[in-house]
Amino acid sequence: GGAAGVTLGLTWRRRRWRLPSNGREGGRERGGGGGGEMFLVNYSSSEGDEEEEEPRPGVRVDVGAAAACSEEVKSQRLPIPESVMGMFSQSEEHLDDSSKHDGRIRSFLHQRGNWSTLVYVEYYPEEEFVELIDLLLTHLQAHKLPMTRVTEFHVSLSQTVILRHHWISIFVESLKEKMTFFDRFYCLSDKVKIYTNEERTRTFLGLEVSAGSNYLLELLKEVDKSMEEFNLKTYHKSPSFHISVAWCLGDLTAELEERQHELQDVVDKFENSARILQHYADQVRCKTGNKVFSFSLR
Repeated sequence: GGAAGVTLGLTWRRRRWRLPSNGREGGRERGGGGGGEMFLVNYSSSEGDEEEEEPRPGVRVDVGAAAACSEEVKSQRLPIPESVMGMFSQSEEHLDDSSKHDGRIRSFLHQRGNWSTLVYVEYYPEEEFVELIDLLLTHLQAHKLPMTRVTEFHVSLSQTVILRHHWISIFVESLKEKMTFFDRFYCLSDKVKIYTNEERTRTFLGLEVSAGSNYLLELLKEVDKSMEEFNLKTYHKSPSFHISVAWCLGDLTAELEERQHELQDVVDKFENSARILQHYADQVRCKTGNKVFSFSLR
């Protein structure tokens, strides 16, 4: 070496793939013969597993220049954008704006990984059914009790519960197994009744099931078993199976019940009401988040 530089013997390390021959594998004899077999042997890049070659002479490295180069590279590193840093924050704050949901307020806080879940029997309305609901709402509007018609009609078999994302597949399988043994049946929903949610922040106009509730009750018992398996809230002790057809904000139970008999008259006098208010239960559905699972009845 000289004063300007330091001669270093550099050890060159390489990952090598060898084809052992003559029954040898990685420098050792293979037991049991091994005739014509060929194996690729991988030597790890870890410190203890690599072989070292003899230092190669004649390679000179200026240590001072190498250190200066390293410092220059460090100084040229670009800062990480804040948008990227924010992607990995531990918590996420979600502000629920009720103005985007017609004034409705969540009954539980939104959290990542929590899925709102409901089990129900869907009702597929005919055109006359929608006409009947509009007649009921027109009657209420005349008494300054405006309500909004719902967009999807069903008979609930559970309360709305929170299901963790990693439970979904197991919960769905539990329901599927229990629904397999039930036959299809008919229901008749023709009794006007008023309902509120548990928080009494919304009031609903419903049509209670008057025929077929015994079949729904048997389904409900099995749904409750699945809920209990996951420590989730079961349905009401004395269920009133119904189809919600309209809703409004606040607790207007007293005001609507004053008009309940009048609304029932509208239903009873509607042409073919018994036919259009009858629905065929051929499957049970579970909606969790934006996913819907269907379980066909026999």
